[in-house]
Amino acid sequence: MSIYPSTALPFSQACENNKQPILEVLQKELKDSLHVLEVGSGTGQHSVYFAPRLAHLTWQTSDILAHHATINAWHTAYPAPNLYKPLAFDLAVDPLPISPASNQPYDAVFTANTLHIISWPLVTKLFELVGDVLPANGKLIVYGPFNEDGHYTSAGNQQFDISLRQRDPKSGIRHLEDIIALAKTHHLRLSNKYAMPANNQLLVFQKL
Repeated sequence: MSIYPSTALPFSQACENNKQPILEVLQKELKDSLHVLEVGSGTGQHSVYFAPRLAHLTWQTSDILAHHATINAWHTAYPAPNLYKPLAFDLAVDPLPISPASNQPYDAVFTANTLHIISWPLVTKLFELVGDVLPANGKLIVYGPFNEDGHYTSAGNQQFDISLRQRDPKSGIRHLEDIIALAKTHHLRLSNKYAMPANNQLLVFQKL
């Protein structure tokens, strides 16, 4: 059941469904992190749920400007002292932001349900930017569906992939092996992989 009362705020059922399983992993993986950048904050639902439950760190949202009104509305409704208003970040043209809290690069980057939406060139751009900026032992944490060994992990993921590609041929579920290889070229190694509900995975990459 949602912790949020009935609201007119834009709402993602997927975020509602996956927020607690993701949080449980983040509480483990981010226990030593201080400043986290969320890339592609979407509605802002994840941020208002995660930030107060990860009170030892700052949670910085970011997205293209078109999504800021929604993110800010969620932040206004459910504020937290360690939750930061969204930064304008367009992966196609912008450098990775630095933390306004520390004036230093973030020591962790989180993104959920983005790699299958953006084009492959933008996926490579994300890993390039994070690999260049993330400090040693910093983490890139990625949530979403992935294919393994060249195959879909479920019939549902196959249907989802078909629908994605019909909407935008540049979108689609990525192959795990391609993501791991891409990460290696930018000095990021896969340190943990978590099976998540609804045939999703949470990948943790650590900067070498």
